[in-house]
Amino acid sequence: MLFHVRMDVQLPPDLDPDARASLLARERDRALELQAAGSWPELWRIVGEYANFSIFDVESNDDLHEILSSLPLFPYMSIQVTPLARHPSKLGA
Repeated sequence: MLFHVRMDVQLPPDLDPDARASLLARERDRALELQAAGSWPELWRIVGEYANFSIFDVESNDDLHEILSSLPLFPYMSIQVTPLARHPSKLGA
């Protein structure tokens, strides 16, 4: 199942710099792990925002929820999920 996911991050402005650096490093490691596993095939920064558009390829809604909630930045995210279906007019469909 494919999902389009928008993630907006809002870190507390008073977050300790060392805690922030550790949090971002753990987020990067987890994102790279999920990309290498094929669950997160697309990741795009939204210009001018602390946000991204992503495509996730997972077996179920529950799998997607498990993945999203495993992200270290999850407590600081606002997330919008849109399930996707193949379009019949896509080249090669």
